[in-house]
Amino acid sequence: MLRILIADEQPVVRRGIRDILKEEYPSSEIVEIEDLDTLLQRALRETWDLAISDISIHGCTGFDALDRIHVAAPSLPVLIVSGLPEEQFAVRVLRAGAAGYLSKDLAPEELIRAVRTVLGGRKYITARAAETLLTTVQHGSGRPPHELLSDREFEVFRLLAAGAAITDIAAQLALSATTVSTYRARLLTKMKCSSNADLVRYALQNGIK
Repeated sequence: MLRILIADEQPVVRRGIRDILKEEYPSSEIVEIEDLDTLLQRALRETWDLAISDISIHGCTGFDALDRIHVAAPSLPVLIVSGLPEEQFAVRVLRAGAAGYLSKDLAPEELIRAVRTVLGGRKYITARAAETLLTTVQHGSGRPPHELLSDREFEVFRLLAAGAAITDIAAQLALSATTVSTYRARLLTKMKCSSNADLVRYALQNGIK
């Protein structure tokens, strides 16, 4: 019997995904989870065929959630379904070990296609994400500055560009303010920016949310 975990903070999102999957796989066992700790506990204790998760859920933010799932259940494929921009995050989560990435405004048939692909042992990527990946490979070192940031630096960059204070970012990412300041200094250097205002301007010019 097919066994799937669905992890998302929003009940309506979990239920929507569950209903789509149940229609395609009526005999499957599908469990809804709203926080990372519960997901990790279930993944450790039981055997699952697939986890479908937002990249940020209660108990963890950003790429840390994916890292912790992989530590708890290395063989469990994780399909990320997120509201974050696909062109900015799909390639990053695939590099971080996700089995695929989908936007939350997906069509039901796209979700089923992704699940079939992942259950078949392959990575799932949309045409848009594939184009982004191809562009990255073709341009090599000519990639834009924000694509050269580490995953953590990119998270800090996005939050700074959105106007968040160092202390707020530290609380959200479970880091010290000193560590966040260090990330800020690194990303400013990599992006050749001198201030938060420059980061805001860059984000606006490049459509980064």
